[in-house]
Amino acid sequence: MSPQLIGQEKTVPGEDDGPSRDEVFTALSNRRRRNVITYLKEHGDGARVRDIAEQLAAWENDLEINEVTYKQRKRVYTALHQSHLPKLAESGFIEYEPNRGIVSLTEESRELQVYLEVVSENEILWSEYYVGLAVVCGLLVGAAWIGTVPFAGISGYTYAILFTLLFGVSGVVHRTVTRRNKVG
Repeated sequence: MSPQLIGQEKTVPGEDDGPSRDEVFTALSNRRRRNVITYLKEHGDGARVRDIAEQLAAWENDLEINEVTYKQRKRVYTALHQSHLPKLAESGFIEYEPNRGIVSLTEESRELQVYLEVVSENEILWSEYYVGLAVVCGLLVGAAWIGTVPFAGISGYTYAILFTLLFGVSGVVHRTVTRRNKVG
């Protein structure tokens, strides 16, 4: 058996353990396809293409659903029907019944979850935050170790409780932010 191209998740041809990284990135390379997945995660399976198109048109034009014009809705509907939904269905992330106009997520769509987390421009990466927190804790311990006032007067138990609280609260905040930023 020969390995597949570099950058793909699957390493052996014929392995069928889910989509490759390339398939995931191709499917999610378009904002409308990402928004289809978002809509389905928020509204459940068995959604009508018409409803998806209406919501996507509202999101794209920064409008309420009742403010979307026929032309805006039709433009999105046509693109979904002709391109985006067949692409997602071909990748195995959705089930699309074009004759009935019904779309549902598949088990394969769970593979997309890690790729759909959102990190806004103004947020630091959590890895950077935890490294910074560890550096601050290390500096506090160093200051206490060399006898710097007032840090030397604090007991080791107090530092242990403080650091435990800092990392515990950070973990809870991290989990909350991550859950908020996930799609669906």
